[in-house]
Amino acid sequence: MSSPVYAVSDVHGHVRVLRERLRAERLIDRRGRWAGRDVSLWFLGDFFDRGPDGIGVLELVRRLVQQSADGPGEVRAMLGNHEVLAIGMRLFGSTEVPHPGSVPRSFERSWTMNGGQPKDQQRLTEDHVAWLSDLPVMAVQDDWLLVHSDTTEYTRWGTSVAEVNAGVCADLRSGDVARVWEVWRHLTSRYSFRGDQGPAAARGFLDQFGGRRIVHGHSIVAHWMGVDHAEVTGPLLYADGLALGIDGGLNDGGPCLLTRLVPVG
Repeated sequence: MSSPVYAVSDVHGHVRVLRERLRAERLIDRRGRWAGRDVSLWFLGDFFDRGPDGIGVLELVRRLVQQSADGPGEVRAMLGNHEVLAIGMRLFGSTEVPHPGSVPRSFERSWTMNGGQPKDQQRLTEDHVAWLSDLPVMAVQDDWLLVHSDTTEYTRWGTSVAEVNAGVCADLRSGDVARVWEVWRHLTSRYSFRGDQGPAAARGFLDQFGGRRIVHGHSIVAHWMGVDHAEVTGPLLYADGLALGIDGGLNDGGPCLLTRLVPVG
């Protein structure tokens, strides 16, 4: 029997709520230290923006990753599009991104439009940027293909999990504003697995990268269901059971969906 696997995404600065949920599941102790024993815990990105303390979320995640390094259990983190935005803002700020259109593009402009928090940028260090830049953007564990965004755009970097992760890392470390912008732009896309063609897209994605079910954040469950955020009580299984959305819309009044992943039957 495989060990329990949990995933959580899109905390967006709400570190206090995250601690409460982790403590409720006995994944951290009263001092905030890792207590997950044989559990695997995945953070699927979007630590920053919109909420009160993105750096607090980042530092909590880093501590748990470090504390679990020698076992028991395991904590791993993944890059979301808002981490890319934070990196781009830190490295390039108002530098214009070259593109053929007429509307100016810069990380500063997108950061402002997407809930960037000045105090997060003030506290974001070179060490933080280096650690974030090395995070994967996809992984397979047991039955699950774990990604931040519900998009097939990951395929632009390669045909395997290893190729995609290496390609994104190379772009983030390139020092090239256009290459980093392309990571932000592609990871911001969504809804590849919705609609009539969604199940086929999900199946193709799984066939390419592995796993039996995609687990992602990025797209808020309440928006998909057409309900108030407060009515959301759990993740959304869709695309003929091939995809699971776990973004509860925490920053909009929804729940923090710390989700125990159920093996695919």
